[in-house]
This record gives sequence, structure tokens and C-alpha cells, in this order.
Amino acid sequence: MSAISLRVQHAFPGFSLDVDLQLPGRGVTVLFGHSGSGKTTLLRCVAGLERAADARIEVNGNCWQEAGRFTPTWQREIGYVFQEASLFPHLDVRGNLAFGMKRATGVVREDEIHAMAARFGIEHLLGRKPDGLSGGERQRVAIARALLTRPRLLLMDEPLSALDSARKQEILPYLERLHDELEIPVLYVTHQMEEAARLADHLVLMAQGRVMASGPLGETLSRLDLPLAQDHDASVVIEAEVAEHDAHWQLTRLRFGGGEIFVSQRALNIGAPVRVRILARDISIALGSDNASSIQNRFASQITGIAPAEDPAQCLIGLQAGGVPLLARITRRAADQLGLAVGQSVWAQVKAVALLD
Repeated sequence: MSAISLRVQHAFPGFSLDVDLQLPGRGVTVLFGHSGSGKTTLLRCVAGLERAADARIEVNGNCWQEAGRFTPTWQREIGYVFQEASLFPHLDVRGNLAFGMKRATGVVREDEIHAMAARFGIEHLLGRKPDGLSGGERQRVAIARALLTRPRLLLMDEPLSALDSARKQEILPYLERLHDELEIPVLYVTHQMEEAARLADHLVLMAQGRVMASGPLGETLSRLDLPLAQDHDASVVIEAEVAEHDAHWQLTRLRFGGGEIFVSQRALNIGAPVRVRILARDISIALGSDNASSIQNRFASQITGIAPAEDPAQCLIGLQAGGVPLLARITRRAADQLGLAVGQSVWAQVKAVALLD
């Protein structure tokens, strides 16, 4: 049973939001879509910063809005991280963190502040004011402060959008830990696929104030009927684990439900969970198992769907390898010459993979 239930209808001049969602009660749900799709508006309705005309918002058994009931923002037990860190400029980092804890419990525990600071690598910054921090450091402080409020729900509105590429790469590893470390759900807004691919457990695709799709990340990315599949960088994300390091060939072997993936050797612990992103244009299809090829990553697969691509010379092929969805983009000519059909057993050959780290 879903722990988050969102039914929101609200009209603005020139725009309307009409959403009905059942979301997981744990993990990271990414609200994804172009600017103006309604992502931030939905987040603000969940937070109580926008009062929707017609809504029912329930989180972990707590109803925050329905007919005749509206819980104000300060009573909703949320943590909210904005695009800008919004730290108190007159307080140092410790003071900002203490504010979050005092708001939640009425007391300040130094051991918890230091533990949270260590979690986000900001212990050495506790005595600094916000104007002495980098953009990435400010956002780490903002996230730590939000978590110290002990929220039932963490809301994050494009927290990396104001950062340059280097600062984004600095903060992403801390965000990735939210999968495993948090018992509460996270709603994360972005229009960047890299962030969605690295962070999402569940993906909600929005456009023009409506939900186009909602489901587990891998399944949603591989759906042939969604615009995501038509994108030049259409891809799937595979959850895998580190199986072995091969010192001779300088490779790391990853294991997932559909087989094995070899990547350049990485300093990762055996058994560590990892994510691999594979672009649709980097998957080719073969009928036989002959491995006389420079392509080493090959998975026995079954075709689950065939659809036109935006380029009329190409088509999209939906595949499953051991129950794991894949997506390939090949030419229509190749599909015809191979006689590809739904239900057919084939081999997916992966020319390149990206380890998301």
C-alpha cells in the first residue's frame, strides 16, 4: 500500500495542475519534466506553500489536506531544500544546524549536530558563516539542516540547479546515500536526466501540469510509449553489484539479473551496489550467441516491444534480460533484415556503459 497519496487540482492563470499519484513510502521519487511542467507547483502544494483548490494529500497515514482540512506548512513535519540554500546569513554553520534541530525537538544536541555534519562532510565548516562557503557546501548544510528537523518527508526542489558542474559532482555522492540511509520518502524535483538516473528509485514524468507516467525508474525509462524513449540520450539504468576485480585486464565485473557487465576497474568493494546507465543508441542486436566480437557485454534477451523512433530511419526495441528492461535504437533496415518480432529471443550487445558514480 502506497504511503504517499497525492490528488491535487488547482488552476492558475494560463496553467492548471491535475495530479493523482500513489507513491512509495521510502526511497527517492523524482518528479521529472521540462520547466513549466508543474513539478515545483506540486511540491509547493505538498508543502502547504500553495493551497490547492481541490486536494487530498496524505503522507505516512497523516492527512495534511482534504475537504475542510488544511494543515499549515509549519505543522507538516517536512524538510524543504530549495534551489538556493537559504541559510541564515547571521548564523554560522553550527547555528544553522542547531536551528533545524531546535525547531523539531526544542533542544539542541551537540552530538547529533556533529554526527550530521560528519555525514555530509561539513564538520570542518561548523564555525564558518554562509558567505564563506562554496555553493556545494551551502547546499550540504541546507540538506543537513532539513534532516535535523526530523521530517516525515524530505522535499528537494532542484537543489543542484544553481551549481556548476564541479560542485554538482561534489554533492551528488551525498545525495545518493539517501537511498540507503533514510527511512522517510524523498520527493526530488529536477529536469536533468543525469540526476534522475543517479538518484531516483521511482520516476514521475510530468508535462503541462499532468502526470504522463509514474513507476520504478528502470521500467519507466524503457517504456516505448513515452517521450523519454525518443530522446537522443534515451537510456536505461541497471542496478548491479560488484562481483570481481580483474587485475590482469584492469576490469571490474558487475553482476545483475540479466548477466554480467565489464567496466574499467574501479576502487569499489566486492558486493557494493552500483548503477549502470546504458544509452539506447549503444545497444545493438544479434540473433546468435557467437561472441567473436570486440563487444564484450552481451546479454541473452527477449524482445518485448517494437515502436517507431522520431527519426523515420530508426526504430525502438524494448528488451528484457533476466527480467531487467533494456532499450535499443537501431535502423529500421536492420530490424527488417533480422526479422525482429515481439517475443523473439536475441542477444543485446552493449557497446558502451556508464557507471554512475
